[in-house]
Amino acid sequence: MSEQPVIWWVRRDLRLSDNPTLQKVLDAGGPVIPVFLCDEVLEGMGAAPKWRFGLGAVAFDKALREVGSRLIFRRGPAAKTLLALAEETEAGQVLWTRNYDPERREVDTDVKSALKDAGLQAESVAGHVLNEPWSVETGSGGFYKVYTPFWKAVRVRDFPEPISAPSKIPAPTSWPQSDDIDGWGLGDAMARGADVVRGHLCLGESAARGRLGAFIADGIGAYDKNRDRLDLDGTSGLSEPLAYGEIGIRTCWHAGARAMADGKPGAETFLKELIWRDFATHLVFHTPHITSGNWRPEWDAFPWNEDERLAEVRAWKRGRTGVRVVDAAMRELYVSGRMHNRTRMLVASYLTKHLMCHWKIGLNWFADCLVDWDPASNAMGWQWSAGSGPDATPYFRVFNAETQAEKFDPAETYRRRWLAEGQGDPGAEALSFFDAIPSSWGMAQGDGYPSQPIVSMSAGRDRALAAYKNRDF
Repeated sequence: MSEQPVIWWVRRDLRLSDNPTLQKVLDAGGPVIPVFLCDEVLEGMGAAPKWRFGLGAVAFDKALREVGSRLIFRRGPAAKTLLALAEETEAGQVLWTRNYDPERREVDTDVKSALKDAGLQAESVAGHVLNEPWSVETGSGGFYKVYTPFWKAVRVRDFPEPISAPSKIPAPTSWPQSDDIDGWGLGDAMARGADVVRGHLCLGESAARGRLGAFIADGIGAYDKNRDRLDLDGTSGLSEPLAYGEIGIRTCWHAGARAMADGKPGAETFLKELIWRDFATHLVFHTPHITSGNWRPEWDAFPWNEDERLAEVRAWKRGRTGVRVVDAAMRELYVSGRMHNRTRMLVASYLTKHLMCHWKIGLNWFADCLVDWDPASNAMGWQWSAGSGPDATPYFRVFNAETQAEKFDPAETYRRRWLAEGQGDPGAEALSFFDAIPSSWGMAQGDGYPSQPIVSMSAGRDRALAAYKNRDF
């Protein structure tokens, strides 16, 4: 065993099993120093994901201590802070799991340059996706811009089996000093909403694996039929732990593949959703502007409203549009930190098409409120819904949220679950919205619900189609 320590920079891989980076760290043979940074990327995150990332790190520290290790917390720019820690501990190398969005790639480049200039080994390791973005090419050698051919290209690939969790991680003779993560204030922006959202989290590797097991046992068989139903628990619920790497993507893939081999009819649809996540990463790597600008440049001149101060935008954010399924979804987001995938499409369509607001308003709101926020999936989802992105909803398709609600929430179970107004005896989840929101919003259960939508389904559709008419998309 080498005496020179290895620094494991823990990022979106808060797990012990199915972790290729950890395995490579262990293969190096030296004492391991896991470190979690409050770096420039974490500092710039929205309220909910920043807070949730901190909770995940604390939970992972506890898991590490059970195998003889611990998590060192340090705050500062990644390159400078890692270099200082390496000098302090006389570490010879630093390893981490690579990410692919433009902000993290820029940080990675700076880190590698600083460490290598100092004579240290620095390496990023695959593990966040099944397919590295550059490993999937079209017949002409380019990247994929449409999902279905991407799926067909990778569905037959053999992905490595998940790596088991180590029973012991070698520790250094003495541990470097660690910050108190509570002093970082990662949850400050959540304010009183933290107490409400906390009860809806799936926190830590053990909880994530339990959720996967329950889904495979009871949910995957009907996943293809139930995943769009708002009144049923038909989804996997794994987007949150996948966002922080509390469960490995290969663990999920092989569980789904075994279910498919067992003849469970919804398994292939589940596997397609995992690859959809890869596809989002594929696109954000090859076209990084997708996170900040229209993927299709011909949309740059489209007359979207970009003023977030408008009353319509405020009503959308606060679940007061008068369209019950849209408002229920926006309140689910604020109470639980998540939102059903079907309603994500409905609220996005309503904002960008009925209200004619720029998709970046919605992208930024989700980035602030989602505990399962992922930069690639969020960007692709919003541009898909707006019509400006790859593999996008055709611009002329304007979702009718009311007919969608009749189809996927026929007994209004979902709407009653999240909307308190108009109910004689609303449930705890609907009422908790008023405990989570800022008091400055001035909302209370006793407020009357809007008597009509701020923009009706028919009027919004007509306005959107008129705006699209004669434009060269």
